[in-house]
Amino acid sequence: MPAADGPRRDPQTGQMASFHGRRVGKPLRPVQAEAHARLFDRYRLSLDALAEPTALFSRPVEALGLEIGFGGGEHLVHAAGTRPGWGFLGVEPFLNGMTRALMDLEAAGLDNVRVFDDDAALVLARLPAASLARVDLFYPDPWPKRRHWKRRFVRPDNLDLITRALKPGGLFRFASDVPDYVDWCLREVRAHGALAWTAETADDWRRPFEGWPGTRYEAKALKAGRVGTYLTFLRP
Repeated sequence: MPAADGPRRDPQTGQMASFHGRRVGKPLRPVQAEAHARLFDRYRLSLDALAEPTALFSRPVEALGLEIGFGGGEHLVHAAGTRPGWGFLGVEPFLNGMTRALMDLEAAGLDNVRVFDDDAALVLARLPAASLARVDLFYPDPWPKRRHWKRRFVRPDNLDLITRALKPGGLFRFASDVPDYVDWCLREVRAHGALAWTAETADDWRRPFEGWPGTRYEAKALKAGRVGTYLTFLRP
């Protein structure tokens, strides 16, 4: 089950967890609760195992990807299925989304994913430097109220962690339907200075990423008449 709310510090790195948001939505149905109890330990990512992240998987992997806040797992499961040679780490503190993803991973017969149900910053801080080929952050909570902007994941301390964990040539990908958060992301990344925006034409941020399967949050946004923006940043 998700860890309790409140500040937590990783005893090894000293990194403070700072997750904000709901951890549980509607009560799980019995079949969902049974699936979570049965599957979570199978796919669970242990922070202590991150010293050798490629050893998390039953066979060698050619690259590692991290998805922060994978929601119901639509993209994570799709990515794991289309890139069987990669290993994927997924972070989602929301119990209902985690359970949906676990059930879909089992149904797809995938074993190249490991999941974590707390703050992604704890994972990023434990990973070896230059160990990730890609970090994905799709449709994160925009925290629209000004007093909550400090809770947005894209901020200097987390960009430090992302940059450190990405290998040269690695990508940080961000998608949102909230123009203010898109602008915020561009400003924060530019001010940070360690990642380069790869866009050359307007279509580069208007067009979804190659092989993009969509997510439930994107579908909800499109139904409401909002459009997504898709940003890719390169670690030189």
